[in-house]
Amino acid sequence: MAKKSVFDNPLLSTKIKSANVKIVPEALMGYLVGPFCGLLANSLLGTYLVKYFQRVLFAEEYAAGDPGVTAFLTIFPMLSAILIVAGNILAGQIIERTKSRAGKARPYILLSSVVLAVASVLMFIQPVDNVVFRMVWVAVAYNLFYAVAFPLYNTANSALVPVSTRNGKQRGLLASLVNMAVLGGAGAGSIIFPQIIGALTKGFPSADPELPNSEGYLVLFIVIGIVTFIGCLGQYYFTRERVTEETMVKGVGKTAEAEEIDELEDKKAKGPSIGKQAKALFTDKFFMVTIIFYLLYQLSGSIKNASMDLYTTNVAFEGFVGKDAMSVLGIVGAVPMAVAIVFVAPLCNKFGKRPIVFAGMVVGVVGGVIAGLFSYEGNFILVSVGIALKCLGSAPAGYMILAMIADCLDHMEAKNGFRCDGFGMSLYSSVLIAAVPLATGIVSGMTGAFGNVNGSIVSYIWIETGAYALGAIVVLFFGVEKHLPADRQAILEHQKAEAAAAGIEWIPPEERLRLEEEESDRLAEEARKAELKAKCEKKGISYEEEEAKYQAKLAAKQAKQAEKQNKKK
Repeated sequence: MAKKSVFDNPLLSTKIKSANVKIVPEALMGYLVGPFCGLLANSLLGTYLVKYFQRVLFAEEYAAGDPGVTAFLTIFPMLSAILIVAGNILAGQIIERTKSRAGKARPYILLSSVVLAVASVLMFIQPVDNVVFRMVWVAVAYNLFYAVAFPLYNTANSALVPVSTRNGKQRGLLASLVNMAVLGGAGAGSIIFPQIIGALTKGFPSADPELPNSEGYLVLFIVIGIVTFIGCLGQYYFTRERVTEETMVKGVGKTAEAEEIDELEDKKAKGPSIGKQAKALFTDKFFMVTIIFYLLYQLSGSIKNASMDLYTTNVAFEGFVGKDAMSVLGIVGAVPMAVAIVFVAPLCNKFGKRPIVFAGMVVGVVGGVIAGLFSYEGNFILVSVGIALKCLGSAPAGYMILAMIADCLDHMEAKNGFRCDGFGMSLYSSVLIAAVPLATGIVSGMTGAFGNVNGSIVSYIWIETGAYALGAIVVLFFGVEKHLPADRQAILEHQKAEAAAAGIEWIPPEERLRLEEEESDRLAEEARKAELKAKCEKKGISYEEEEAKYQAKLAAKQAKQAEKQNKKK
């Protein structure tokens, strides 16, 4: 008998039973609302940490030009990137070697509901008012969040899209929603939270009337921690790893002997070694192109987010100052991104990801040049136009990057006979997470070297514009999509050969999922009838009559749906 795990408990079973991804509740809860809550703390930290360090935590020392504090704020986030990358790689290997009824990524979404919520609060606790202690405390708390808690969550969250389904269109939708959650967090940081922090100022007054003190930030991130916990819990229950299930369930109706063979294989098989995974990833040109492209996109975007507050504070715009300018630019950037979700996925499905992402990068460069040139003149309207164009251009890359990586992982599985989800997504997650501390250090260094005005303009606009120009060139080499039909066939042949070697009947994944969905529907229908019988017995009414009423309503509903579909056709 296989050893029972905590995930064999029905209370921890996924609520998703369908073979195909459905908008409600799986896509909505599991890939939009859940990730938005799970990523919110990271998005806000990326927007406000520089300002919090300079004007709250080390306000006196920074204002006095203390060289020790200035050097600390520039160097320690960059050094932390080493621990962050190591934490992501470790998280990826833990996920890759996990086998459970819940899958390999979802268990860590559940664990993260607690650890991520707690870690997001620690940076804003100040037990001792001493500058050296504050440096040590913030360095430790910072790395607990970025090198431990967030890598665990984000690697698992990133891995969910590749293992959720092999259906390219459904995967593209899920990738769009996850990245919409990332962008939504960034948008919340620039649109909503400047006003919230302004409101907290009244409850927690500080020396600077524009800023709350550390207690204001602490209260804010306690609330964020609660939101994170609830969101991660919802994400765990409303997701399903269909691709993982293909390797865990090789057949339906297996014999006891076959079950024993699977148990022995599970004990022996620890998955491909990290060296084998690394070789597969780093020798695949399509994966390397995608990671380089993502590095340019994500690091430059993090630098932009980290400098937005400083940019709107220091650049002189007539009629718009500080948090008002920040909120307006946040809206100007968010609206094109929100509109783009309607057409990005359909365009990519029709023309392919490469040409649409390339076109987006070109539009982004044009917008960046407009915004950069008119920043020096203080023309807020034309800067806003440029920012809107730049954000519109970034939408295809932002929404499709996870789907691009998932395509690469499928291609490598077809070539090598094994998947690299854990290591591949840990690299993706490393870029996402390490970009924030690197950006924090770069922005601090830029403003320290070139002054607040020029440093913030370069950080907020020109770095990202240059990265988009390079990204447009790099994405031209993303040609994996033409290989995907042959890759799918090769993967099926691998699975068929494994089943034959184990003496197990092979059933195509789509057919197995269909059978599982039919069985789930049958059990649900039996449960409904049992509940109705109990209800009728309790009330002393006829079960047959109530069942007939139900069936009549169901038939009317199905007829209405059929009529609607016929009209569409």
